[in-house]
Amino acid sequence: MRTLRGISRKLVTAAAEKGLTIGVAESLTGGMITSALAGVPGASLVLTGGVVCYDSRVKSQLLGVSRDVIQGPGVVSEPCAKQMAVGVKRLLGTDITVSATGLAGPGGGSRETPVGTVFLGLAWQGEPEAARLSFRGGRQAVRRKAARQALWMMLEAVGRFDVALAKPHLEI
Repeated sequence: MRTLRGISRKLVTAAAEKGLTIGVAESLTGGMITSALAGVPGASLVLTGGVVCYDSRVKSQLLGVSRDVIQGPGVVSEPCAKQMAVGVKRLLGTDITVSATGLAGPGGGSRETPVGTVFLGLAWQGEPEAARLSFRGGRQAVRRKAARQALWMMLEAVGRFDVALAKPHLEI
């Protein structure tokens, strides 16, 4: 169950059992999370969509990440991860969203934010959440580990989701 495929299957099943929808905003993972979910039979019951927002302009214009965050703490930060998750939740109208931003390397790191630093955001019920993680390994290993952890984060949120508090989905 530690594989992307295994976690994705468990997440799709759990979300479908509760009637929840999920969405994703991805920067460093470049679509890996959404692709893992879409590879699960029945994913169309829960997966609303994903946004790959590699460039800060897309984070800002499409997801509403503020200029203050982009110019202040930056796109690899907790505030950015939270705003990405909230923005994609608003854009897609889902129950739960996760976001991933970070530095997969090999370059671009600093003492404060070394290569392997990842921020995952979660928007669901209540205030958005974020986690700062540090992964070792090459570029692809960091991306895979970030995607796996994002799926776990969403799976945990599905388990804690109180369906009675959920707002009904708007029909478009």
